[in-house]
Amino acid sequence: MTGTTGPVLVFVDHDRGTVDEVSLQAIAFARSFLPDALVAAVVIGAGAPFTIGGVDAIFHVRNDELGDYAPEAWGDALRQLAAEVNAAAVVASGTDRGNEVLAHLAAIADEPFAANVVNATPGSPWQIRRTRWGGSLLEDATLTTALPILSCALHAYAVEAAASMPKSDASVTDFVPVLGAEAGRTRIVDRVQVAEGITLTTAPVVVSGGRGVGSEEGFAAIEALAELLGAAVGCSRVVTNQGWRPHADQVGQTGKRVAPELYIACGISGAIQHWVGMQAAKHVLAINTDPDAPMVTKADYAVIGDLHQVVPAITAEIRRRRG
Repeated sequence: MTGTTGPVLVFVDHDRGTVDEVSLQAIAFARSFLPDALVAAVVIGAGAPFTIGGVDAIFHVRNDELGDYAPEAWGDALRQLAAEVNAAAVVASGTDRGNEVLAHLAAIADEPFAANVVNATPGSPWQIRRTRWGGSLLEDATLTTALPILSCALHAYAVEAAASMPKSDASVTDFVPVLGAEAGRTRIVDRVQVAEGITLTTAPVVVSGGRGVGSEEGFAAIEALAELLGAAVGCSRVVTNQGWRPHADQVGQTGKRVAPELYIACGISGAIQHWVGMQAAKHVLAINTDPDAPMVTKADYAVIGDLHQVVPAITAEIRRRRG
């Protein structure tokens, strides 16, 4: 790379070669604020993927300490690469991993880190807008730094925008950082399979239940509908507080963020803490007895009725139409 300003580095997360598609949102984000800049994907560790759409170059960062995920080592490696190429910025998607790696990078580089950014304008200082309080408000701020380090808010930039970019024949350049053994003191050393098939964060349809479901047994009807639709089952915080579903199923500010094509909210009032977890859904269907519930008033479609009658009726009709 030549010139006084180097490329925008985009941390592309992967799990032993399988790209996290959500991380591709960061490529679209990088293009949005520096459309004429060179955009380079950064893949770290063993089994890294080398076919990534929408980038001009790919850096493969490798070192004996960079086998499996090790956030401190990965952050230090990104810092060294950014210094080597005089990076214009370093960005990642605002996933748990993306934010964690950038936080380590910022701490080691002694630079500020702006998380969950939805819009950025380069300058001295940078003008940024980012989500705060779980997405319930937007903050306009300035960022003064020698190395802008930004994560983009989840689903602020569509996965499709990056996934649809042509798979370029970008050159792959190896970069070997200097890392001590202590850099890998936090790392993945073993894995346990906890879920198979459709997951809550990747499902095209999510059927979620709230207080109105009434009990753990009440979720049987929701599970039956989800199975027919090839959907994942979600829930609100009150459900996990009652012990009806595990926390892993919770959608919301203190749960998971989802962006399905269709979100079916059954007996969920629609408090802001829940809404911020599913506001990226393309369409929302609310099933509720209260026509004035926030979820109903914000939904694209609503059925005003008892979910214990409505949900089984939907399931029965789907089965009838499928013969």
